[in-house]
Amino acid sequence: MAGMHTNGNAAEVLPETLGTNHLHPVPKLLSDEEKIAVIRLHFGKIMETLGLDMTDDSLRDTPQRVAKMFVKEIFRGLDERHFPNITTFGNNYGYSGMLVEKDITLHSFCEHHFLPIIGKAHVAYFPGKKVVGLSKLNRLVGYYAKRPQVQERLTMQIAQGMQEVLGTEDVAVYIEADHQCVAARGVEDTKSSTITNYFGGRFQEPEERQAFLAALK
Repeated sequence: MAGMHTNGNAAEVLPETLGTNHLHPVPKLLSDEEKIAVIRLHFGKIMETLGLDMTDDSLRDTPQRVAKMFVKEIFRGLDERHFPNITTFGNNYGYSGMLVEKDITLHSFCEHHFLPIIGKAHVAYFPGKKVVGLSKLNRLVGYYAKRPQVQERLTMQIAQGMQEVLGTEDVAVYIEADHQCVAARGVEDTKSSTITNYFGGRFQEPEERQAFLAALK
């Protein structure tokens, strides 16, 4: 596989391996410093337009803080250079059962209103020739979450990323999340949540799908 380094039984999947198949185009890359400078300028203009006093000590540095937060933290997944280093290992012990990693903390942002999406992701796969360190699944979820998103696309991106890293179609993804664009504006509904899922390969079989869903209870 292109973009993969091997070392004995371990293989490190590099960002370019996944770069051509994302379900969301990634913009032409600028340096972090260039991005921060542009965002700082425009966010300052937004604050001024809203009538905020930019000479106030509490507000003066807010454009810089927001710009740095966007680039370095909450939207860092837009830069493929931040794709997590994921090392896979040969399945030398022949484990063939389902592996489930559940209750992965999920923080993302709705691309329609730039308000938080907060919830949990549950992922699973049937190992073939490769297995992956458990924390790498959390990092993969976090990478795709750290960009403006819709939950449907996020679900698909996580599934696609798992399939390419693990070399198997047998993956499942289940996300349940609260959307602040629903809770904090518009209908202001704080009780509803959104569920999306993806079932690939063996998980399309009713028995395997049910076993995965039962493991989440």
